[in-house]
Amino acid sequence: MVVVEASNPDQLEAAFEAARKEGAEGIHVLGGPIIFIHSVKVVGLAARYRLPAMYLNPRHVQDGGLMSYGPNQLDFRRRAGAYVDKILKGERAGDLPVEQPTRFYLTLNLKTAAELGITIPPSILARADEVIE
Repeated sequence: MVVVEASNPDQLEAAFEAARKEGAEGIHVLGGPIIFIHSVKVVGLAARYRLPAMYLNPRHVQDGGLMSYGPNQLDFRRRAGAYVDKILKGERAGDLPVEQPTRFYLTLNLKTAAELGITIPPSILARADEVIE
């Protein structure tokens, strides 16, 4: 496993280049403001360096990334709304339990898979919540 970091947009290309030089054959792109705001650039760099990439947010797959797997954003926001409701009704935030996501969302981009020479197994396709062709 190779770990690379980018704390600003100008470091993104160097991170992908370093991953490739270190022998990475794929990359898991963690979420964050830089990654979300510069989604098209990140997806483009993964394509240029021919690194199959998995993201947390389906937006990256819509922008041409290979796949995303992460908490279902709609469910996540709904749960956050329930917490806000409890707090506004007088519950102390510190008394509320920490919740882990229970619903996850898998998005696949078959066009990107084909460009990378990757065949997505039928069992994975069947489990996908969204498939972009």
